[in-house]
Amino acid sequence: MEKIRVAIDAMGGDNAPAAPVRGAVAALLENEVLELILLGDEEKIRAELAGTAYKGDAVTVVHCTQSIEMAEPPVNAIDKKKDSSIVRGMKMVRRGEADAFISAGNTGAILVGGQVLVGRIKGVERPPLGALMPTEKGMSLLIDCGANMDARPAWLLQFAQMGSIYVENALKIKSPRVGIVNVGAEEEKGNALVKETFPLLKDCKEINFIGSVEARDIPAGAADVLVTDAFSGNLIMKMYEGTAHTIYRVAKKGMMSSVRGMIGGALAVGPLKKALKDFDASKYGGAPLLGLKGLVVKAHGNSKEVEFKVAVEQCLTFYRENINEKIKERLEQQAAVMRELKKKDGSAAAKGEKADGE
Repeated sequence: MEKIRVAIDAMGGDNAPAAPVRGAVAALLENEVLELILLGDEEKIRAELAGTAYKGDAVTVVHCTQSIEMAEPPVNAIDKKKDSSIVRGMKMVRRGEADAFISAGNTGAILVGGQVLVGRIKGVERPPLGALMPTEKGMSLLIDCGANMDARPAWLLQFAQMGSIYVENALKIKSPRVGIVNVGAEEEKGNALVKETFPLLKDCKEINFIGSVEARDIPAGAADVLVTDAFSGNLIMKMYEGTAHTIYRVAKKGMMSSVRGMIGGALAVGPLKKALKDFDASKYGGAPLLGLKGLVVKAHGNSKEVEFKVAVEQCLTFYRENINEKIKERLEQQAAVMRELKKKDGSAAAKGEKADGE
């Protein structure tokens, strides 16, 4: 049985090392195909491992003498801290010593490291972060949600293509609906980026483009792939998370304001809590950085044990479905089509010049 090796930054995030170590072990106990590589302070990692039910040899601890703090400048951190868990984990992916790397640490360092240390698939202009968002109909992929704050139309087109491949294979949604996040449903609405991107998506035969999607329609599941720049995407994701928590607190406060409310609340609080929990984006693991030569997953900075468990299981699905190879094949096909079109355009132009000179 082929093992799938997932490297984890055990020192990254607000709840490290307990959450990444315990979450990863929880995934290991349910997936015998899994092997874990835990990177960071060995003494602290082993102390956490001692408190789990894990027994066996499917966990390797790699001691790292450095760590990248949340506020550090990413380029400088990647360059100077070569013995950090983020740098060493990504190098393991690049060398084929790990099939995936997960970190809840410094986002900038993960984005820079992904491109510099792991490398982009040929033809990918900018790797985006894709986060799964809960909706009334299931899940939607929000892409980009944190990597490219100032995007270009050609980048958004690639985000749509890579996002479609990910959703079709990871979520098993055939011909996923792709929408561009906009301030209105009409084609002529939007800022310059949206207006320039819209016709590119509309003309792309490889995706099922359905047009613009307004933010208010996202929770209802208006599209399976939501394309946007990282600035807007990150705002949507964080608003989503905050809204679920706020609604629960407000509803609970209202129920406790009177005896009648407390009686009704005792019956309603369970179903309400479950419904709102289903809309908590944090329970859907991390966001893969799509378009790299290897898999890198950015987990939420405040991820708890369950989020890390889901993130590890995401990596298993990504690897089994061979998503990176499918992205590579799609981009190669697209490049071949573009070369043919350029040849035809060149031939037509040459014939036109010859006719003019006769």
